[in-house]
Amino acid sequence: MSRTSAEGQVGTTQGWHKLHLPNALTVLRIVFVPVFVWFLAMDGGTNWRWRAAAAAVFIAASITDRYDGHLARRWQVVSDFGKIADPIADKALIGAGLVVLSLQGRLWWWMTVVILVRELLVTLLRFIVIRRGVIPAAKGGKIKTVVQTVAVGLFVVPLPAALDPLCLAVMGVAVVLTLWSAWAYVVAGAKLLRP
Repeated sequence: MSRTSAEGQVGTTQGWHKLHLPNALTVLRIVFVPVFVWFLAMDGGTNWRWRAAAAAVFIAASITDRYDGHLARRWQVVSDFGKIADPIADKALIGAGLVVLSLQGRLWWWMTVVILVRELLVTLLRFIVIRRGVIPAAKGGKIKTVVQTVAVGLFVVPLPAALDPLCLAVMGVAVVLTLWSAWAYVVAGAKLLRP
C-alpha cells in the first residue's frame, strides 16, 4: 500500500479519499440543487413540512460548501475541476433559491435580479481578464456568500410571519455586500486590463 508523501501527493490506495472526497462533496451539492428546488416549490411554499425539508437540504448543501474547499486545501489536492465546479455549485444553490422565492412572491424580484446580475457580470469579467491573470477571491466575496446563504436560509426555514422584517433586513445586507464585492472585482479586473 502506498503512502501519501510529505508534499501531499496522493497514494494509490491510502490517499484515494483525499483525492476524490472534496470533488464528491462539490458534485453532491450540485445534485442537491434540484432536490432543494423541488421541495421549496411544493404547494407554492405554503406547506411548512415541505419548507422544512427544503431547509434541511439547503443546510446539508451549505455544509458541503464549508468542507469541500477546506479539505482540498488541507490535503493539497486542489483540482481544476474543483476550481470550476465549486463556484458553479454555490451560484446554482443560491440562485435557484432566490428565483423560487421570488416566483412565490416571498422575495422582491429586484433583490434577486441584483444578485444574479452581479454573479453573471463577475463571471464574464473573469473570462475577459483570464489572459492577463486571475482575479483572486476577495474576502468581501466570501463574506457576501456567507450572508447570502444565511439570508436565503432564513426565507426557506418555516419561521413565524413576525420575523419577515428580519429576513428582509438580512437579505438587504446581502444585496449591499453583493454590490460592494462586485465593485471590488471590477477594480481588480481593471488593474489587470491596464496596458
